[in-house]
Amino acid sequence: SVLCTVLTLCLALPAGGGFLTPPSLSQCVCVSVQISSTFPRTATSHTPQEDSQKYYSWQSFGPGHRRTEELWVTLGTEQHNLVRVHGILSNTHRQAARVALSFDFPFYGHSLRQITIATGGFIFTGEVTHRMLTATQYIAPLMANFDPSFSKNSTVQYSDNGEMFVVQWDKVRLQGREAEGPFTFQAVLHSTGTIVFNYRDVPLAVEEINSAEHPVKVGLSDAFMALVNTPRSPEARRRTIYEYHRVEVDTTKITNHSAFEFSPLPTCLQHRSCELCLSSTVTSGCGWCNILQRCSDGIDRHRQEWLDHGCSEAKESTCEDYTPGESDSSAGPFGPFSPSVPQPTPSPALQPDMPVTEGNRQQGAPQHTGIIAGVVAAVVLLVALTLLALYYINTHPTVAPPFYLMQRRTNNYWPSMKFRNQGCHNSYAEVEVGGHEKEGFIEAEQC
Repeated sequence: SVLCTVLTLCLALPAGGGFLTPPSLSQCVCVSVQISSTFPRTATSHTPQEDSQKYYSWQSFGPGHRRTEELWVTLGTEQHNLVRVHGILSNTHRQAARVALSFDFPFYGHSLRQITIATGGFIFTGEVTHRMLTATQYIAPLMANFDPSFSKNSTVQYSDNGEMFVVQWDKVRLQGREAEGPFTFQAVLHSTGTIVFNYRDVPLAVEEINSAEHPVKVGLSDAFMALVNTPRSPEARRRTIYEYHRVEVDTTKITNHSAFEFSPLPTCLQHRSCELCLSSTVTSGCGWCNILQRCSDGIDRHRQEWLDHGCSEAKESTCEDYTPGESDSSAGPFGPFSPSVPQPTPSPALQPDMPVTEGNRQQGAPQHTGIIAGVVAAVVLLVALTLLALYYINTHPTVAPPFYLMQRRTNNYWPSMKFRNQGCHNSYAEVEVGGHEKEGFIEAEQC
């Protein structure tokens, strides 16, 4: 069955970048999040289950199965000795941090080099961070209202050995239900695109976890952002986030010592030539956009670019339509240029092997010398002004312009997005903090 809901959000976007002050209604840009969920078929719990979707196929393994123990990654071993316990995530609630990957991770056919780890038991994979991280674009072994700050034994740790990235939520407890016991589970991202969910300790059935204060999800999701004309103002365009695919597993299979393995299926984006794109037998519905040099079915994170370049009609074209030289009207039987058509004689400046006479040298030299002299003078003046400004700032730090620049100096700028008509219990808000460990953080809004 397919369920569809629409979630309308309002984002306050700064005109010049940076952080936001409380916005007025005229400064808000509405974003609609269209969510569609496809539920897999259920089966017995005694054998590994497989569900074939368009982007991933998955299998579940129960307690005692040999594959379950093979998939679990023991952090701290020789292959995973570089384990990092995130000090901030391990001591806070509803926060997330961006972490760079050492390899290209294929996710729905897109290569990711950065992810966002959240305390709520999931990984956000989107490029545009916002407070509603739980809505879409996630890898969620067990998204719930976990609070690692409750116990000193609760940690969020991760490891990257160049071939797989492991995130482990270790001994974390549900806020408000701490007495139920600690949860320990993993998300493993392989460089091949395979995703593994490992569960070591699950003291409470997923169906019994309350979703009123925080969404409860298990699975994968991806979305694209497109610009849509608003009916009230034809000139304005609304940024709309569409969730185009979701993988949800049977949560009754999540028990102590269980696992799920998601294997990526071929996508149109993996084809790098027109021939492979249109003739491949492992993908369907693909079209080749010659302008973008991209193969796609039009439903991926690049959809807006696909529409802007008119690639929707690419499915009706063939590779012969893009053969070089066919559209060149000047091509003749002997090549691109017909010998019977006289070609214009190039100027001396375009003929490097032609000897330059004294007359030509006298005409060109003054013009080239003047241009070079002007460029050199401009560069020297710019360098002098820059050095003078730096000297003034260092010697007069309390004057207004230098003090303003010092206040505005920061490591990076990320737009913060505020949502209207949404309860803050579902929000992850982004803030900027200094230091190596805290850089690029997303902090929860206080309710």
